[in-house]
Amino acid sequence: MAVDDRREYCRTAMSAKVKVCHEQLGEFVFSTRDISDGGVFIVVDNEPFAPELGDKVKVQVQGLPVPAPELDMVVVRKTIDGFGLQFGESVN
Repeated sequence: MAVDDRREYCRTAMSAKVKVCHEQLGEFVFSTRDISDGGVFIVVDNEPFAPELGDKVKVQVQGLPVPAPELDMVVVRKTIDGFGLQFGESVN
């Protein structure tokens, strides 16, 4: 790892569709770019999804033969093309 790289977990490239639910912004479906033991990066493109850092969301993988569990996540990083979400505590 580079000296200035603060990542705690190793990232693995993974493209999957995920549903992201935000209490105020609503429900969206995005593609993932990578995943790690700590979280996932979602590619937002031109969608009107602009959460604040620290916002809580629920995320569910789409396209599986059975419904995937909804995971509680927190927005921890914003880039020009998407957001880093970290596995978080229970969202109320």
